[in-house]
Amino acid sequence: MTDTHLDKDDQPDGSDKGSDEKSPVKSKGPPPPPTVKLSRGLMSWVMILALLIMLFVLLNNTKGRGQEIPAWQEFTRFIERGDILDDSIIIRDDRILAKVEAGTVGFPPSTEPTPIWVRIDASNRDWFLKELQALGATFHLNTGTSIWVNLLITLAPFILLILLIWFFIARSMRSAGAGPGGMLGSFGKSRHRMSTKESISVTFDDVAGVDEAKDELVEIVEFLKSPKRFQRLGGRIPRGVLLVGPPGCGKTLLAKAIAGQADVPFYSISGSDFVEMFVGVGASRVRDLFKQAKDNSPCIIFLDEIDAVGRRRGGGFTTGGHDEREQTLNAILVEMDGFEANDQIIVIAATNRSDVLDPALTRPGRFDRQVLVPLPDLVGRHGIIKVHAKKIKTGPDVNLERLARGTPMFSGADIAAIINEAAILATMTNKPHVEMSDLEEARDKVRFGRARKSRRIEEEERVATAYHEAGHAIIQALLEHADPLHKVTIIPRGQALGATFSLPEKDRHGLGGKFLLATLQVLCGGRLAEYRKTGDVSSGAAMDIQQATQFVRHMILEWGMSERLGFVDYSGTDTRETFIPEREYSEETARIIDEEIKRLIDEAYAGAKSIIDKHWTEVTAIAEALLKYETLQGEEVDRLLRGEPLEKPTVAELLEQEAARATPSAPESQPASEEGGEPAGSGDILPSPA
Repeated sequence: MTDTHLDKDDQPDGSDKGSDEKSPVKSKGPPPPPTVKLSRGLMSWVMILALLIMLFVLLNNTKGRGQEIPAWQEFTRFIERGDILDDSIIIRDDRILAKVEAGTVGFPPSTEPTPIWVRIDASNRDWFLKELQALGATFHLNTGTSIWVNLLITLAPFILLILLIWFFIARSMRSAGAGPGGMLGSFGKSRHRMSTKESISVTFDDVAGVDEAKDELVEIVEFLKSPKRFQRLGGRIPRGVLLVGPPGCGKTLLAKAIAGQADVPFYSISGSDFVEMFVGVGASRVRDLFKQAKDNSPCIIFLDEIDAVGRRRGGGFTTGGHDEREQTLNAILVEMDGFEANDQIIVIAATNRSDVLDPALTRPGRFDRQVLVPLPDLVGRHGIIKVHAKKIKTGPDVNLERLARGTPMFSGADIAAIINEAAILATMTNKPHVEMSDLEEARDKVRFGRARKSRRIEEEERVATAYHEAGHAIIQALLEHADPLHKVTIIPRGQALGATFSLPEKDRHGLGGKFLLATLQVLCGGRLAEYRKTGDVSSGAAMDIQQATQFVRHMILEWGMSERLGFVDYSGTDTRETFIPEREYSEETARIIDEEIKRLIDEAYAGAKSIIDKHWTEVTAIAEALLKYETLQGEEVDRLLRGEPLEKPTVAELLEQEAARATPSAPESQPASEEGGEPAGSGDILPSPA
């Protein structure tokens, strides 16, 4: 029963500046592919690998030749004792090979014959033949292939494997169109995407809700279009613009709008694209990106999510070794404002974590401007809704201003998702246009999840949920400093079994103490009403408790709303660079903080209990109406508080009306079924009355 209270390929003018290299003479056709040569370093590694494999096989081959007998007399004793297998003696130029039977004394226990050999002098080979004949041994002469031929036969599969590896490496290098350094050199190439005015359809007319940020970026476009106008009085074009704001507020959209408006090349790349598995690749890609930008200046470079490589140096847990991220950041710093600074290149970066960026990156001269792209206010949300509403068909009952009021703290991406979800909902119910109910349902779906109307809930739990939400609603409607009640429902949505929604009359840029205390009482009302009705507490108030605790901790630690602790910030610095929590106060202060948190929550709990006890009749009326209608609007709750009855159909009556409307028209369009009197296919899908 979670309760929620809404509190990029051609260049312009036909020029060839988009190519990687300039040429004064226009080529008549595509240039031939560069010749790829294997670098000496790669050849050396392949040769070393081949030698290691050959040495390994040679050692194994030597081990497999058997055990060496140091003296000829000892070898003859094996023959005299009959330990040598018949026809196993082979005579070569430099040695005599044989096999002794398994279990022979002096050899390791084995079930297989053990190979042995004794070294001989090739010049006295005939003498050894006569000795073997005198002993009556049967032997064979082997004077054919030499040891090198046998070694070559053994190594042939490995040599073939090395040649195949060599072939595929060379082929990959050719297909990579490798520049200097071959295939491995291509890792150092920048992976940016180049866009022009013709390839981007987004303009500044498609951006709403961030007028100040848009104005600053319009100036950047004007700088690039007519630089002499601004240099007339000695000014220079800003080298960098840092877009800072929460996710989904339009930072990347603003960058796309710049690409759609400017008549210069636009290079875009993400911060994570700089870092690769090889050390030094990030810095190499930075240098390659700025080199191509200088060759095609004036131009714009857009670095999205720059905090991936621009974090503060020296922070966190480091091993003391090479830091690829820091080297990439150093390369960016040098390229933006080094000895070879270029005023014809503007770098635009976007991040939602400006607090972790390195100070050397955000200083003037690198990022001369920091443009805030905040969450839109009421006017901004209305403008964003109008931009997206142009793409869909809306009905006459759609009130865009009311939707803007009901979406506080929503980002531009959230609003775009609401409009799209509303169009999908209207399409699935075969409506001719999008209605206001579709927009409100889409808003609740985007923020809190899809309504689970098919979920079966026990009656006891359903009653507890109704009284829980009624407790929230009564306090929300009665307290002067709380936001006006919008609607309350017991239809499960997301992880919640019910929800109470408010509709702020205005945007709050700062939270007042009276509003916070009223909100705390609203959060406590659900548990109190549920406990008074059922005599038991449940886990349904978990989210209420979490939100109340977070509010109170902010009030005490950051906002100075405690008389005992005074005008002091105890929250500490949150850089998220370490896993060690930072606390800059004593144990005595920590005890006082805990006492103040408990005191504020207890006072809110007592105030909410007083309201619930005083207006229990109204709480019961709201809960019974929720059990009957499942969803109540703010106006209907006000009528119940005044003691007026609600005159609207229940869920069951709405279903009956839908079935009644579908029955007369069915015979005209569909044949009746044979067994029953109902038309075939009727009643399969009905629009949800809720």
